Amino acid sequence: MKRHERLGGLLQLVGERGRVDVDELAAKLDVSAATIRRDLDHLAEQQLLTRTRGGAVANNVSYDLPLRYKSARHAPEKTRIARAVAMLVQRGGVVGLNGGTTTTEIAGALAARGDLNTGPGLTVVTNALNIANELAVRRHIKLVVTGGVARPHSFELTGPLATRVLSEIALDLLVLGVDALDPHGGAFAHHEGEANINRLMVERSARVVVAADSSKLGKRAFARICPIGAVDVVVTDAGVSADLKQRFEAAGTDLRAV
Repeated sequence: MKRHERLGGLLQLVGERGRVDVDELAAKLDVSAATIRRDLDHLAEQQLLTRTRGGAVANNVSYDLPLRYKSARHAPEKTRIARAVAMLVQRGGVVGLNGGTTTTEIAGALAARGDLNTGPGLTVVTNALNIANELAVRRHIKLVVTGGVARPHSFELTGPLATRVLSEIALDLLVLGVDALDPHGGAFAHHEGEANINRLMVERSARVVVAADSSKLGKRAFARICPIGAVDVVVTDAGVSADLKQRFEAAGTDLRAV
């Protein structure tokens, strides 16, 4: 297991349990206790958890893992989802991308689409700094960044500056990354500021595609982005259960497992 994967796993365990023990973590992750201590010290220095004698306890931030620690989770599934979603984008369209590991993969897949180099140009609107960084050098893509206050966990811009820009534009397609998606409750984010900006992006878009690996389906998070009726298509991986797929389809959602 690579270090960034181990750090992400540690944060997830601390967030789920609230308190963890060094020896328990060492046994679960199959590394030495000394390695776990160094990892916990490293995460504590970044204020992602609090060290205790023999272990660590969660900070609130542990429930919303920083993007750099999320990126390795479900990586093959996210790559397949990204390729499938990128093919839904039409040349000459205006596409919105919010922040997240899956939408970051999708931005890369769009940049790699050779057919977008010719004909009508593609416009991408995003509130994610890392996605903007990925696409800024792509001459065939017109990039619009919303502005706002950056959140260090997700690289997303939030607040009234982002709201002002989004209120003046229209999107043909929004590719929406979520923290949770429920067939009855709808789409959710952990942070209310991100949910507010994402909700406005939904409202400004003619069509909404949610891109989410199956681990996020059938769950809810703190802040709702939109009801399930606002979602036109869900692209996920083959790990989605038949029962859950039926529940989404019963709610009128076009769910595509790739």
